[in-house]
Amino acid sequence: MKKLIIGGLLALLCFVSFGLPSLAQFSSERNNLPFLSPQQPQIETERVAPPRPTREGPTKRQEVEVFMDTFFDQALEKEQIPGAVVTLVRDGEILFTKGYGYANVEKKIPVVPDRTLFRVASVSKLFTDTAVMQLYERGLLNLNTDVNQYLKDFQIDNNFPEPMTAAHLLTQTDATSQRLIGIAAPTAAKMLPLEAFIPKSLPALIYPPGQLYAYSNMGVTLLGYLVQSLSGLPFSQYIDQNLLQPLRMSRSSFQQPLPPTLNEDLAQGYWYRRGKLQAMPFLYFNIAPAAALSATATDMAHFMIAHLQEGRYQGNRILEPETVRLMHQTHFAYHPPLPGVTYGFHEYLENNLRGIEHTGNSLGYSSLLFLLPDQKIGLFLASNSVSGIHTRLLPQFLNHYYPVPEKSVAPQRSIQATRYSGTYRDLEYPHDTFAKLTAPFGHFQVQAQGNNTLIVKTPGLLWRKSKLQRRLVPISPLLFEQPDGSGYVKFGEKDAQIHYAFNLVNPIVGTFEKIPWYETIVAQLWFFGSCLLIFLSAVLVWLGSYFIKRLRKQSPRSPRLAKIAWLVAGLASLLYLVFAIGLPLSAWLIGVWKLVYGVPAVMTTLLYLSLIAAALAIALPFLAVLAWKNNYGSIAGRLHYSLITLAAVAFIPFLSYWNLLGPQF
Repeated sequence: MKKLIIGGLLALLCFVSFGLPSLAQFSSERNNLPFLSPQQPQIETERVAPPRPTREGPTKRQEVEVFMDTFFDQALEKEQIPGAVVTLVRDGEILFTKGYGYANVEKKIPVVPDRTLFRVASVSKLFTDTAVMQLYERGLLNLNTDVNQYLKDFQIDNNFPEPMTAAHLLTQTDATSQRLIGIAAPTAAKMLPLEAFIPKSLPALIYPPGQLYAYSNMGVTLLGYLVQSLSGLPFSQYIDQNLLQPLRMSRSSFQQPLPPTLNEDLAQGYWYRRGKLQAMPFLYFNIAPAAALSATATDMAHFMIAHLQEGRYQGNRILEPETVRLMHQTHFAYHPPLPGVTYGFHEYLENNLRGIEHTGNSLGYSSLLFLLPDQKIGLFLASNSVSGIHTRLLPQFLNHYYPVPEKSVAPQRSIQATRYSGTYRDLEYPHDTFAKLTAPFGHFQVQAQGNNTLIVKTPGLLWRKSKLQRRLVPISPLLFEQPDGSGYVKFGEKDAQIHYAFNLVNPIVGTFEKIPWYETIVAQLWFFGSCLLIFLSAVLVWLGSYFIKRLRKQSPRSPRLAKIAWLVAGLASLLYLVFAIGLPLSAWLIGVWKLVYGVPAVMTTLLYLSLIAAALAIALPFLAVLAWKNNYGSIAGRLHYSLITLAAVAFIPFLSYWNLLGPQF
């Protein structure tokens, strides 16, 4: 019974947990990062090859194969990943490539590096970003001009004086929020063209462009529209003619569905759930420029070589050397020790190296593209299952081939540590739809430990204990690092108060905002649960008194206004309960991940119920005043009615906060 009660209290805010591997993770390269820092392997028992004594990097294919075989043999088994592929390039050549496991488990089709295609998800963005740099190079696009000057079919609503530019879109500082609902279609016929999808789906700007980093699919999708609009070619055709063909990527495509000759070799995507692998359907992305590329590992090697060779692959050139250098340059960072973003890539600063990378997660696929420009090294990984395999391979790869001496312990400084304590929320979440319910999964707690140490934890909830994430010590005002010097966190102020934490948990750039106590998941859950219990009591009293009188064959003696008062309270409470139980239940039965196709009719109807219930709740304070004025019922009854009124009215801003007050998607 206790578990049942707790489950009911948490139902609405926690129903998204069923869909995290598919609804939130697939749309972002950051959501799959482990809860441990990259220097701490998540799987404690996995064996890794000993570090090489020098920092010369990978040089011999046989040695690389031993390292990769050791890693993948363990990772595929432990994480229930059906198949994966890896390719490593150096100095303009493929040094190593190999497939592991199955592209199709049911048919026992093995992964073949130069034949098997994987959907690379957000790694697709790098091709769109590269195409934008081609437009810049040809003088068709000024990176620092208001993008509205280039938009033919629609305009971006911007209430801030700072214009949104292509440079902002390339660095993910365009101020739009994440989009999860409706970004894909179940069939090719139902896909929306970019000129129809973007104005319908682009979130409003939530802060001035250029100030904060917040990962979003919509910004790169808008860049794809610019490519299409300024070139006069459909987006996929432009990419094919200007990138894939010059790079001899003949087994890669943005087309949805894939051409038949490629589709037959596409790795089947899987989701390991409830103890077994489930084959997932092909997503027809409306955000094609941000997620739709399918490619082989060999083809991706050509793309990496071109970026590492200053825009040239064999005899063909996709960018001029100065354009490549501009693209790889850091264009936004919160503080020098912290990693920033280039035009498209994220910086990855580890082991005294500067890497640039992009990862991707889609429904049934994970991927990583990582470059060491100075060392002319490129690493690509893809798997046909949503996993964090790339977050474990990369630190192991760097520790093995580019080991560093033991890092010195940071000096101890005394600070007012409690000033930094609180709950911080990742800025990457949907702000304007009910998919905002995914936001609590990006919450982290910062706690003071004495006057010179902070610890970062995941929030402790009723069903989950807090987990230690990082330990931080101050090295200068607002700047902290891990005790071994392996990672930095910068805090930001607003109105003389700590308001932001930058790079709080990830090895790449990230923005976290400090939230007040009443926005924390624990406070929200307790409020939600308390209201549900009050609504349940209202329904029981309302219906119970009616049926008891009917059974006893008593004629109603209550004044007409009192009956109306309880009718409104009971009906509002009932509608709230139906909504609060029905929404998560319907999402679970339908499949939360299917919200990427849009919101089904049953959920839309339930969202309208919340609006009707809120409208009824507005009348309750007037009825409560009349009940006290006219002494309707007992004092206990009037107190109960006042409590119902308070809960019903307070539930309105709660619903509004979560974008649940009517259909908002």
